[in-house]
Amino acid sequence: MELNLKNPIVFFDLETTGTNIVKDRIVEISYLKIFPNGKQESKTRRINPEMPIPAEASAVHHIFDEDVKDCPTFKQVAKSLSDQLEGCDLAGFNSSRFDIPLLAEEFLRVGVDIDFSRRKFIDVQIIFHKKEQRTLEAAYKFYCDKNLTDAHSAEADTMATYEVLKAQLDRYPDLVNDIETLAKEYSTFNNNVDLSGRIILDENGVEVFNFGKHKGKSVAHILKTEPSFYAWMMDSEFPLNTKQVLTKIKLREMSK
Repeated sequence: MELNLKNPIVFFDLETTGTNIVKDRIVEISYLKIFPNGKQESKTRRINPEMPIPAEASAVHHIFDEDVKDCPTFKQVAKSLSDQLEGCDLAGFNSSRFDIPLLAEEFLRVGVDIDFSRRKFIDVQIIFHKKEQRTLEAAYKFYCDKNLTDAHSAEADTMATYEVLKAQLDRYPDLVNDIETLAKEYSTFNNNVDLSGRIILDENGVEVFNFGKHKGKSVAHILKTEPSFYAWMMDSEFPLNTKQVLTKIKLREMSK
């Protein structure tokens, strides 16, 4: 089943130096841009992460320091990448928990202003887990009846993710072919306020912390009654996007 699109959607996958959203960096990004008229554009590029690639990361994606030493840095490609993502919804496999938050960190780190709050996010892994609970390789075999060769290369994973989503739409009659519905009802377990889910909306639409000693408590209330908690978060290794969201809430509450 082909996707029912109102806006272009970009399927993408990152290969990185590790899994820490705050500290790790992109070494390869691949994207497949699908337009409402069915036109497709794809691109894969290596990125110099400006840090050594740990051996355990290279063992997964087979990208080594020597492979990226002459590649552009993220700062050098950020503006052109931002232009490619302008007006597009985003999709990936485990993208809501990892790829999108890490990509947002990279943009914030180099000072490129890209507003992810206006995008709709499709996470094919979450749809898969809600329906079957498997890995991408298993999802590709299960839905597409194909073996995923070159797994953990960004290009292969990106294309496989696109094919899996189309096959999911074919398989499940209750899965609505609408990006907004897929994003809101099937691509998230929590109603995130920040991209990494440290702050979420509760059942009443109130912003609450989703970690630590204040888990489930109102962000506005904690900022008012324990102002040192804001300072602690700003000085700690939380994602830049989380700090940005927290600051917006603080400023909003101060203006009331």
